[in-house]
Amino acid sequence: MSGHSKWSTIKRKKGALDAKRGKIFSKLAKEISVAAKMGGGDPSMNPRLRTVLMAAKAQNMPKDNVEKAIAKGTGAMEGVTYEEIRYECYGPAGVAVIVDVLTDNKNRTVAEIRHLLSRNDGSMGESGAVTWNFDPQGLITVPAEGVEPDDIFEKAIEAGAADVNIEGDPLEIYTDPTELHTVAGALESMGVQVDDAHLTMTPKTTVEVTGKDALKVLRLMEALDDHDDVQNVYSNFDISEAEMMALSDD
Repeated sequence: MSGHSKWSTIKRKKGALDAKRGKIFSKLAKEISVAAKMGGGDPSMNPRLRTVLMAAKAQNMPKDNVEKAIAKGTGAMEGVTYEEIRYECYGPAGVAVIVDVLTDNKNRTVAEIRHLLSRNDGSMGESGAVTWNFDPQGLITVPAEGVEPDDIFEKAIEAGAADVNIEGDPLEIYTDPTELHTVAGALESMGVQVDDAHLTMTPKTTVEVTGKDALKVLRLMEALDDHDDVQNVYSNFDISEAEMMALSDD
């Protein structure tokens, strides 16, 4: 694993997901509103909305929050208009970083992202500077506890998955981006508990970082992830499992 997958792992070990539950709900609400605005409030007719609702369900987002976000997106309730922007950046040790944001003030957000990068030995890149090294994919995660990995593998392939990683927790199921919601829905119909389903960017090549560089990379990832306008952060850093465990205990 590298980049986004390892960052997700260390956040779980730090307990960051539970500590920032309110912020997670806020980011999901933004995504739900944008999805509803673009494709309507009916998830059966809106694949993007259907996918983010899976993520909201996995995070136990209150139904009232979900309904309000959809209403704001469709115009049934007054809401904020968000702009989707992707920033391509460089982090410590030359790692590539992609930052996806939803913002109602582009000038404010880009200034704040630049500031976070400069404080953490990073810099902003030009458009196209790093995305060439990433493949867009759908990623579905399934909790490993209480399931047979081989059974999940077989069901995932039957559902149309492109690749499956049954080592570690959670189990990771990769799909073509356009098939994410279809595969996730098929798995749920087979009785598989889907923890999360979202689009991701998987690096084609990685950069190994160690020691102080590894710590700097993780600090940058955390700072970016903590920003209110940032929806997703992807990177091609690679840190050994042993060092990752040590850093997660810091």
